[in-house]
Amino acid sequence: MYAKFYKHRWQYLMILPSVVLLFLFSYMPMAGILVAFRDFQIGTSIWSAPWVGLDNFAFLNEPQFWTVVRNTLYISVLKFIFGFPAPILLALLINEVTHSTFKRFVQSVSYLPHFFSWIVVAYMLQSFLTLDGGLVNQLIGKAGGDPVFFLGSTEWFRPIVVGSGLWKETGWNTILYLAAITTIDPQLYEAAKVEGAGKMAQIRHITIPGILPTISIVLILSIPSLINVGMDQIYPLMNSANMEVSDVLDTYVLRSGLQQGYFGMSTAVGLLSSVIGLVLVLGTNQLSRRINGEGLW
Repeated sequence: MYAKFYKHRWQYLMILPSVVLLFLFSYMPMAGILVAFRDFQIGTSIWSAPWVGLDNFAFLNEPQFWTVVRNTLYISVLKFIFGFPAPILLALLINEVTHSTFKRFVQSVSYLPHFFSWIVVAYMLQSFLTLDGGLVNQLIGKAGGDPVFFLGSTEWFRPIVVGSGLWKETGWNTILYLAAITTIDPQLYEAAKVEGAGKMAQIRHITIPGILPTISIVLILSIPSLINVGMDQIYPLMNSANMEVSDVLDTYVLRSGLQQGYFGMSTAVGLLSSVIGLVLVLGTNQLSRRINGEGLW
């Protein structure tokens, strides 16, 4: 064993900084899980705070918490239904573009929104959708309609969140699928053409099966997002008018912990969410291996 370690000593030395950073920023903070079982207050340490057991999990009996869970699942399921297949479809379309200059232009334009922060996106949405002077409401007014309070509407909040997420991330998420498509043997397409297969038949029988392992891995990694819709997207768009549908687990934890000082309860919510996410990942990985033999491990 020592001889093997000595043989690869320089490789181990190269990864040592990453291992140290992983330990410092991913494993040491896990000691904070204890806050979920203690009555922690600012000014005391985690170790000296009184032990309260499962008292911090009393939020499970609160109707407001289950409203937040419902909002979270509603938005996350919508984002998954529309957001997961979108980059696959876009990658398939881009792959069929034969003009190299136009293909690069489409890729660049579709990637660009990913580099905008959600604060910038929220400002853009407010500029376009605001009730007073927004471009969309100006067009509605010129068409003879009444202005719509998009950002304060419980009916429009979810479509805005899903639509802005698609606009921002779909192009960037195509990178994995386009890379997977390039690994497919071109001779398969040549053989399919000889057999008389059209574009749709080639996509259905060659391209999609070729990227199916990548799709499986991305699916497994996407499942935990069902309980994490992204506070950086939701929080800038929240207001008192749409709170009924915009309050999700991330904002609930932020409000309970940092704003109201219920550190134990907010940590308990985060711990429960992490455990559920872990179960979802394990279950999805096992299901993926049973269906197509591909998984993360």
